[in-house]
Amino acid sequence: MQRVSRATVTVEGVSGEREITGEIGAGILVFVGVTHDDTKAHAAKLADKIWNLRIFDDADGVMNRSAADEGHEVLVVSQFTLYGDTRKGRRPGYSEAARPEQAEPLVETVVEALRAAGAVVATGRFRADMAVELVNDGPITLWIEV
Repeated sequence: MQRVSRATVTVEGVSGEREITGEIGAGILVFVGVTHDDTKAHAAKLADKIWNLRIFDDADGVMNRSAADEGHEVLVVSQFTLYGDTRKGRRPGYSEAARPEQAEPLVETVVEALRAAGAVVATGRFRADMAVELVNDGPITLWIEV
């Protein structure tokens, strides 16, 4: 999860040119990885954490405000490679990443829960070869486990 000034995700379109599937201004870019024991409850809890985590500055310059407080947007991008295991050899193994049939509904649960909480949410495209561009807003990059 990264606090961003802006972020965009594109995929290759039908014509072979890149098309934007998601774009936000100030807010949070979230890469969501799903593993085998994740559930809808985990996904809902993750959405709540993302939306309410206090990572934006208040009037005193202290990270005391959330995306919910500020009305910031969220860009959610599925990312199975977050579960890449590099402990052995030089080629990552992805056996800890959930299969697409399990992962896709859980990523969608995160998106739906964020929207239900009031977030404006943009997304990538599940299983697509995505290109993500971002302008990081300060040194705010977090790994969140729920």
